[in-house]
Amino acid sequence: MPWRLFVMTLLAGFATAAEPRLFSSGPTRVSLLELYTSEGCSSCPSAENWLGRLRDDAGLWRDFVPVAFHVNYWDRLGWPDRFASREFTDRQYAYAAAWKADTVYTPGFVLNGQDWGGHPREKPAAASGFGGKLSAEITGSRCRVTYALPHGTTGEFEAHVALLGGGIVSEVKAGENRGATLRHEFVALGLERRRLDQDAADFSLPEATPAGVTRRAVAIWVTRRGATEPLQATGGWLD
Repeated sequence: MPWRLFVMTLLAGFATAAEPRLFSSGPTRVSLLELYTSEGCSSCPSAENWLGRLRDDAGLWRDFVPVAFHVNYWDRLGWPDRFASREFTDRQYAYAAAWKADTVYTPGFVLNGQDWGGHPREKPAAASGFGGKLSAEITGSRCRVTYALPHGTTGEFEAHVALLGGGIVSEVKAGENRGATLRHEFVALGLERRRLDQDAADFSLPEATPAGVTRRAVAIWVTRRGATEPLQATGGWLD
C-alpha cells in the first residue's frame, strides 16, 4: 500500500473511532425496566434468562430500557456476586421505602418506579404520555446528557447513567446456585447521577470493562431531583 494511502486510511480509522454515538428517546415516554437480582439467589436465573431474551425484542431501547441491578444481601449464603454492590441494594430499599413495603426480595422487577409482576407473562411496553426528549452524546468515555422538558413542566431534575454489560457467563461454585452456569445481560456495571444544569449534565463512563463482559450498552434516564420514578429513558449498544 502506498504510504500516502496508508496514512489516509489510518486517519480515517481514528476519525471513525472518535465519532460520537447518539441516543435519543423522542417525545413519547420510554419505560425503564429494572431487575433486582443476585447470583446467590436460586429463583433469579429464570428471571435473568427472560430479561436476556429482550435483547432480540424489537421494542428494546425504543419502548423500554432494561437494567439488571445485582444486590449484595445474598452474598452471605456463600457466593459473593461480583456484580453486586451496596449502592444497588440501597436503591432497592429506597423503592421499598417509597412503597411502604416491609421487605425487599429477588428477583424483583420495577417498571417505571413501580413494583411489576408482569414477568414472564408479558413484555414491558412504552409508558403512556409524553416524557420530553432525552438525548445523549457519547464520545469515548465522555457522555453529555440533555433533556428537553415537556411543555409547561418546571422543577429541578437529575440525569442517571448506567453502563451495562452483557454476554456474561458465570460458573457458580457455592451458595444456592452451586454448580450452575449463569448468563447475564444488561448488568449494571456502574451508576452515576448528576443534577441537570440548564437541562444538561456531563458524565465520564468507566474506561475499563470487567472480565467476561463481551458487549456493552448504556442506559440513561431522568427523574425529578431526589425522586426515584423515571420521567424519560433512552439507551443503546456501545459495541
